[in-house]
Amino acid sequence: MNRAAPAANPLAFLDEALDQLRADGLYRRLRVLDGEQAHTARFDGRDVINLSSNNYLGLTTHPALREAAIRAVRDLGAGSGSVRTIAGTMELHMELERRIAAFKHTEAAVVFQSGFAANAGTVAAILGKEDLILSDELNHASIIDGARLSRAAIKVFPHRDAAALGRLLEETASVKRRLVITDGVFSMDGDIAPLREIAALAREHGAIMMVDDAHSSGVLGRNGRGTIDHFDLHGQVDIQVGTLSKAIGVLGGYVCGSKNLIEFLYHRARPFLFSTSHPPAVAAACLAALDVLEREPERIERLWSNTKRFKAGLKRLGFDTGASETPITPILVGEAETAMKFSDLAFERGVFAQGIGFPTVAKGRARLRTIVTATHGEEELDRALEILGDAVRSLGILR
Repeated sequence: MNRAAPAANPLAFLDEALDQLRADGLYRRLRVLDGEQAHTARFDGRDVINLSSNNYLGLTTHPALREAAIRAVRDLGAGSGSVRTIAGTMELHMELERRIAAFKHTEAAVVFQSGFAANAGTVAAILGKEDLILSDELNHASIIDGARLSRAAIKVFPHRDAAALGRLLEETASVKRRLVITDGVFSMDGDIAPLREIAALAREHGAIMMVDDAHSSGVLGRNGRGTIDHFDLHGQVDIQVGTLSKAIGVLGGYVCGSKNLIEFLYHRARPFLFSTSHPPAVAAACLAALDVLEREPERIERLWSNTKRFKAGLKRLGFDTGASETPITPILVGEAETAMKFSDLAFERGVFAQGIGFPTVAKGRARLRTIVTATHGEEELDRALEILGDAVRSLGILR
């Protein structure tokens, strides 16, 4: 009996793709954290000043969050055991949703397993193929994916360009249902959306207004309530999305809005319907984090004090930080290969600042993405600036 010759490896194209990443200077291996996610942390066996974490307020290690998580495990177990719509809705989940809604000044809220799921699940649930999405060109990938899943038509307006958005709204007046969507704070550039202008345009043209506040919750607004509070736009934004995994310090995402919106998402948002709910420890730690935001506003004050100090130091060194207005501060260097070399050299000398290149950012706009936290000390930040300056001079790319 003759046997057929072995088939070629059907995944061989992945080898070629990885080789291309290496050739383009974009191949990265995962840095492994040994210990706590802290302002100085041990990655790959090396103690480094950590400028790559989203742990804005240092809540990942806050005693109140630790204690709440441990208590929840002891009392309620390690997991919830089901999806929310069957047997996995615990009182902790309902309490967390009530607390988030109250914190954000909305009627109701729903918690998702991640911020990505919150964005993608919401956009895909509320829109269909007859509808239209108007999206900022630098919106987060989860917004883009949700827009594609919805099958709605998509029109992209130039970054933060309210006038261009206004023209698109005028041109598409015949479309029955339109969604205007933008990040509140943009995750790679650290700039803030012109929400007053955008929200006013959405109201004027009868469009749904949606804001992803992932990087502004815990950072902007009273006690970290986000960009809607920062601009005093309560009641003027239909859908607010946020995350529980950045400044909140734990895990998950949420959507805030009207009671009817949340009830609809309970029934139609696929990530909510088909994913097991948060373990008790996660929900309890998130509740504790909201308490800390209310009780310790000085953490946000320290975050901004550190941010100003660090930005001023980068400016003195001649770095290009783009249009950043928040603790997200890119150090723009141009080509991806340069950014990765810069990042690696800084890491060897004691600073972890991740290099970012295409497709996360546009070609020619590669950078080190830095985030200062409330828990960094002034001496730490000054040392980080010294290391970054020395590293970039060693590469010969500082102006």
